[in-house]
Amino acid sequence: MATATLSFLDAIPRVTLLDGATPIQRLIRIEEALDLPARRIRLYAKRDDHMALGGGGNKLRKLEYHLGQAHTAGADTIVSVGGLQSNHARLTAAAAARHGLACELFLARLVPKDDVDYEKNGNVLLNDLFGARTVFLPQGTDALALAEARADELRAKGHSVAVIPTGGSTPLGALGYARCAREIAEQESAMDMRFDRIIVPNGSAGTQAGLVAGFAAMGRRPDRVKGYAVLKPRDAARPATLDLAREALHLLESDATLHADDIEIDDTQLGAGYGVPTEDMKKAVRLMASREGILLDPVYSGKAFAGLLHDLREGLVRNGETVLFVATGGMPGLFAYRADLAG
Repeated sequence: MATATLSFLDAIPRVTLLDGATPIQRLIRIEEALDLPARRIRLYAKRDDHMALGGGGNKLRKLEYHLGQAHTAGADTIVSVGGLQSNHARLTAAAAARHGLACELFLARLVPKDDVDYEKNGNVLLNDLFGARTVFLPQGTDALALAEARADELRAKGHSVAVIPTGGSTPLGALGYARCAREIAEQESAMDMRFDRIIVPNGSAGTQAGLVAGFAAMGRRPDRVKGYAVLKPRDAARPATLDLAREALHLLESDATLHADDIEIDDTQLGAGYGVPTEDMKKAVRLMASREGILLDPVYSGKAFAGLLHDLREGLVRNGETVLFVATGGMPGLFAYRADLAG
């Protein structure tokens, strides 16, 4: 059943936005910095920041299926939503530009930051360069409701419109990371190894839910995927992730079952909330950059890597384990957080 399920994944409409499998890289200098060889712990990064389109990042995997559906429906316009510095919005604009689609973005202020770098730099600048029409909304606004209303206006004028919710984290979007689970399994086979833990940030939940669904569909342990909450506390993130993973399994026509214990989420790195910097995040971003030359973002992967560093230092990762950290991209966000990250 597992093989048939993942074969079915290929039958779902999809637009290719990646150039192939993203590489897996050994983090040797991080291992040395943490004295991991003495504990026989091996640390790797899945470079989902290593994508050509739009600056790369995990949202492209979700957008492959959303744009596949939009293409099948004959859409000429994409409307989406997110926070002011949304990586999803940036990559939606880039993907739309690549495929000749108009793009409109409704971006709400979700983070208590209003300096010029946050308001004008990073993803905000790139959205404009990619040709998106952007509407900036005050905090507390229902961006999705406004996006749906705008889509209705455009349809009344004869346009065919696809609306993509926050982060592309729908059951359909989560299939992008079910596909990534299969990709990781293939790379494990080629490398003749198996990862004991796979580490991701958990924001709108689509990345972790997709990986969990993909591994469950293949008959592999879904609970080896650990998410570090960056948007919601664990008690809210966990059921949302479980529901999304179950819905993705339904789309895959898989008979695998998932339970609450299959969803591992840690919210100790959330700090004061979404997009709010923490000292541990800053140290984690600087360590990865200075030791490996890899750029993590301050909102998602920076906090997830801070969580992994904590677990490694506190002995929560067992001796002899092999760990895969999914670097989810978002590098443009660094420029929006210049004042926070400057040495």
